[in-house]
Amino acid sequence: MTRILGIALLLLISFSSYSQEITLEQAVMAWSNDLYPSSKEQLKWLNTGSQFTFVEDDALMIEGLKGKAKKLIDTQGLESIVGFAFKSFPRYSWSDDGRLSFKKDNKAYFVDLKRKKFEVQDLPEDAENIDHHKTSGHIAFTRAQNLFVQKDGNTLAVSNNPEGVVAGQAIARYEFGIAKGTFWNNSGTALAFYQKDERHVGNYPLVEYNTTPATLRSIKYPMAGSESEYASVGIYDMKTGKSTYLDFQRLGKDEFYATNVCWSPDDRFVYVAVVTRDQNQMILQQFNASTGQLEKVLFQEKDQKYVEPEHPLYFVPKKGNEFIWISEKDGFNNLYHYTDSGKLIAKTQATFPITEFLGFSADAKFCFVMGTGKNATESHLFKVNLADMSMSRLSKSEGVHKITPSSDFSYFIDEYSNISTPGMTQIIDAQGKELKPIHIAANPLEDKKTGDVSLLDITADDGTKLHARLIKPSNFDPKKKYPVLVYVYNGPHVQLVTNSWNGGAPLWMNSFAEEGYLVFSVDGRGSANRGKDFEQAIHRNLGELEMSDQLNGVEYLKSLDYVDENRMAVHGWSYGGFMTTSLMLRQPGTFKVGVAGGPVIDWNYYEVMYTERYMDSPQDNPEGYEKANLKNYVSNLEGQLLMIHGTVDDVVVMQHNMSFLTACIDEGVQVDFFVYPGHPHNVRGKDRVHLMTKVLNYIKAAL
Repeated sequence: MTRILGIALLLLISFSSYSQEITLEQAVMAWSNDLYPSSKEQLKWLNTGSQFTFVEDDALMIEGLKGKAKKLIDTQGLESIVGFAFKSFPRYSWSDDGRLSFKKDNKAYFVDLKRKKFEVQDLPEDAENIDHHKTSGHIAFTRAQNLFVQKDGNTLAVSNNPEGVVAGQAIARYEFGIAKGTFWNNSGTALAFYQKDERHVGNYPLVEYNTTPATLRSIKYPMAGSESEYASVGIYDMKTGKSTYLDFQRLGKDEFYATNVCWSPDDRFVYVAVVTRDQNQMILQQFNASTGQLEKVLFQEKDQKYVEPEHPLYFVPKKGNEFIWISEKDGFNNLYHYTDSGKLIAKTQATFPITEFLGFSADAKFCFVMGTGKNATESHLFKVNLADMSMSRLSKSEGVHKITPSSDFSYFIDEYSNISTPGMTQIIDAQGKELKPIHIAANPLEDKKTGDVSLLDITADDGTKLHARLIKPSNFDPKKKYPVLVYVYNGPHVQLVTNSWNGGAPLWMNSFAEEGYLVFSVDGRGSANRGKDFEQAIHRNLGELEMSDQLNGVEYLKSLDYVDENRMAVHGWSYGGFMTTSLMLRQPGTFKVGVAGGPVIDWNYYEVMYTERYMDSPQDNPEGYEKANLKNYVSNLEGQLLMIHGTVDDVVVMQHNMSFLTACIDEGVQVDFFVYPGHPHNVRGKDRVHLMTKVLNYIKAAL
């Protein structure tokens, strides 16, 4: 008996040393299953000096360039100060005066750790879009369609709008880089805010099924070719309690977009980039913040296809109102150094996109930006010399870098990964010198069964290099034939393939590969981070070049001896759903099965800002809209097609799929359809496990 138990124990030890499989549920819920590389939690710089803080074992730690980390306070200590309990250390920030700041139940807490005292700012429970001005302590927030400010604990109404007029929220459906609706001036004495008049925009019905009876919820959804919202920008004076609106009358009819709102350093002026309705012209305007009157037009930009300003003015310290402007007009996002009159001083000469502006050095001689560099699958930190606009790369290692600068831009937290590095966090200085490692992430898949993830390039019909990613199972045998899943997006502002950990792929792809599949993606023309010509190539003809590039990917796959070209699937969501359906209907027989989630079917049904940028209006481009209308190709379907939609999708409304199903019924074509009740444009949380199980089971059954 002892001998049998010993053998059993040895077998148990032996089996436990083998690699473990990752279930689909574990892969989908990867963060909660510790399957992504670890990192320093809530890593932040203090507002002064070269010290940084992070959370470890439910305690807030502090560390400098030299020495080891020390505990500032733990969760229990914070609870003793504020008088209530936390499940874990809260999401925090540092206020300008050095206090620890966090939010709970729409209350903002400011904790003086040395004195062990705190202050609290209370807001209504239904307050949204909360915007704190750190120096003055003033707060802006919205309730329903109106905007409010809080001053010295008193709540003041900025607007009293009728239904359909909305103040203080992002406008233009978050296009043109718009992410918020309020903009404090530097001193906190005035607030610029967006206001949109949607009263002439039709109501769009969304049905909530979690009530009895079901509840109708209406949203404003301006579709391509229809009237859009009317934009305005107000200035609320905290002293007088009155609002002044910028005078856009010289633009004529209210069919324009107002973006890139920002203040001059002296708070005298407000700047707005105005984009015409057809989106082929941008006018950068300066307004008097007191009167709302137009002071001057600094310059204009025009493009035969479209312009897309996404960044405000970045004013150079100690240089009056000299500013940096980011524009793609010369082919790639570059920095343009202007005087306050709109005269160009100099520009960078990057032949790759600058993707983010971080800020200026303390002496105002340099600025720091993020850009791809020569490899479009990467992201790097660059230093720009404002004297001649020359650029130097500071991040040394290959890969995708996330940079957090110190307050004076002397030091940077550099977090990066690449295809062979799960994660590295270090401190570098303004010369790119690597000063101190903070964290090296172990490979969380070290003892898991995962195959090879490789990055490669293929060639488009016109010779353009396209970046691609291929995932193989861990027991890959080049003598076998493998079925393939092509995961596709291929639309504007999205990049699937990056030189980051796992090649940028979500772990469900690795899990699926382990079941004996190859998983492939290619970023074709129209996708992000390759410059203006690459993105604009699809203008007015969405789906055409994208299909061509995806088919070049298919031809590459067919050239591989280990690919079973008779068992190929395609799957994508949103624009990827449009591409999936396009490939199934317009290239019949290429794929045996497709799964399209939240797909655009008819661009006439999609929102005006996005659609008219890439397609022009239906009135100006009827041929393009008709050619891209997937209802016209229903009868071409070969193979199996599953369509999926969330019932309250307010991005790609379910009318797309409903109209497609109607066309299928009219043509006698059989497709499959599944909805996710209560979900908007994507399915998240635990229900995503159900979604991916359905998607992959459907594909496996068909292949």
